[in-house]
Amino acid sequence: MIYRKLGGSGLKVSEISLGSWLTYGGYVERENAVKSIHTAYDLGINFFDTANVYERGAAEKLLGETIKAFPRDSYVLATKVFGQMGDGPNDRGLSRKHIIEQCNASLQRLGLDYIDIYYCHRHDPETPLHETLRAIDDLVRQGKVLYVGVSEWTAAQMSEALGIADRYLLDRIVVNQPVYNMFDRYIEKEVIPFGERNGIGQVVFSPLAQGLLTGKYKSAANLPPDSRAAKLEWVGKGITEEKLAKVNAMSDLAAELDITVGQLALAWILRQPNVASALVGASRPEQVAENAKASGIVLSEEVRSQIELILE
Repeated sequence: MIYRKLGGSGLKVSEISLGSWLTYGGYVERENAVKSIHTAYDLGINFFDTANVYERGAAEKLLGETIKAFPRDSYVLATKVFGQMGDGPNDRGLSRKHIIEQCNASLQRLGLDYIDIYYCHRHDPETPLHETLRAIDDLVRQGKVLYVGVSEWTAAQMSEALGIADRYLLDRIVVNQPVYNMFDRYIEKEVIPFGERNGIGQVVFSPLAQGLLTGKYKSAANLPPDSRAAKLEWVGKGITEEKLAKVNAMSDLAAELDITVGQLALAWILRQPNVASALVGASRPEQVAENAKASGIVLSEEVRSQIELILE
């Protein structure tokens, strides 16, 4: 496993990281979830990602119970705040009240004294940005949070946040978590260049396009009944015959390189120096092992050009 620095910080994270969105505490049975986490750790993955809103805390609890088996200084754990966690008017968003209460609740569920990376899960237009950043800076000063992150923020929103942080000497954002894969490349235009200029690394989610880039789907009309696409309607809608044709072409290219199409897709993402880690999900430990092998694969300029031709 190869490790990269997270943005402009000194923190090093594994190129492949393990997430728990839609999986742990949800439709993946506990035994496979626990085995997947242990497999990841044994393969050198030191970066685990969750969020308070994933299954309303169940994912945090399962992850916390599992990682107790590992020395605390041997892994990096990230969780998030923003999403709806109750029925009250203050049970979502990025107000000081919600941030402080949810950080404490996450720490309790995880069974930890501190969170390595705390993400603002989305931008909150209803809360003054200064209030949000001051609240998280207070958590940093208390030792409950080590690094500040955001998820799916625009370059303009991050720019405003950095301006406020520098003006009031608050802890700066060092990481953004956007969606990024061969079929969703919006961050290439502004977010990545902004990150490169300002010391903000990207930890990307859905690098395999919710399983589409693994090659397991052969027909948009006949989805495997036990697949995520069959169980989640919005995932199934993203699978089209046009995309499947491109995945098939990509699979042929991967076979020539003696790797899987999923490993090709992950290596393609890691060609970006500003990407610190590709965040994968897994319902079985075998999937973790296969994805971890993408770390260290370097694609030649010729192969990258072939990929661009396929995607066009």
